[in-house]
Amino acid sequence: MSELVSIIIPTYNTEKFIRATLQSVINQSYQNWEMILVDDASTDQTVFIIEEFAQNDNRIKLFKLAKNSGNGFARNVALEKATGKYIAYLDADDVWFPEKLEKQIQFLKINNLPFTFSFYDCIDEEGNDLNRRVEAPLNLTYKQLFYCNYVGNLTAIYDADYFGKIALPASQKRQDWRLWLTILKQIKTTKPVPEPLAFYRIRKDSISSSKFKLIKHNFGVYREFHGYNFVFSVLLMMRFLFTQLVVKPRYINNK
Repeated sequence: MSELVSIIIPTYNTEKFIRATLQSVINQSYQNWEMILVDDASTDQTVFIIEEFAQNDNRIKLFKLAKNSGNGFARNVALEKATGKYIAYLDADDVWFPEKLEKQIQFLKINNLPFTFSFYDCIDEEGNDLNRRVEAPLNLTYKQLFYCNYVGNLTAIYDADYFGKIALPASQKRQDWRLWLTILKQIKTTKPVPEPLAFYRIRKDSISSSKFKLIKHNFGVYREFHGYNFVFSVLLMMRFLFTQLVVKPRYINNK
């Protein structure tokens, strides 16, 4: 029998995208999943749309926060509710390929890995393919991840029986990178599924769409998460920027 996958999705004012996200999970060839959505006090029709889907599929579970508390808090609430062997993350504006879970879990088992991710393709706000593929080192080490987040949140999955449930840090930004660093610090290295398994939606109003806007949040990873002093954190940020601007682009290709 296939193991249960808990899919964690925080939502906030994503009425424009959430239908496609939900449908991409429903369309999975791997069907033993539970979808745990935590709405972060949306003011649009996001909750109404989710409830429509939940009425027709009892694997879809919605929890609503009384006040806006941020993605990290919402994800941790969802994590508490998760009961699956595997924990998978998906954002409310991204889309999975139909065989995403099936291929990824097979890859985990064949390679005896407790954590993996995959390549992904990029689309714009309207769902148009941008002909852009984001890849990653085929043997990702902790040191490589230390200087650059190669793991797309929408593709990551880990074995909760191996690690336990790993709560995200309280910080509002770069929680995903901090989570992968926590995981790789334990296992030292992992492999991605060497093909795209999801669409990442690039939005004009997204902070993550501009790496320069994220500089202060990346600095916080070194200063706060790792606990380095100010000067050393600045030096690490210089190495980070070099990796981000010179090394990582080698893994971003036209399809």
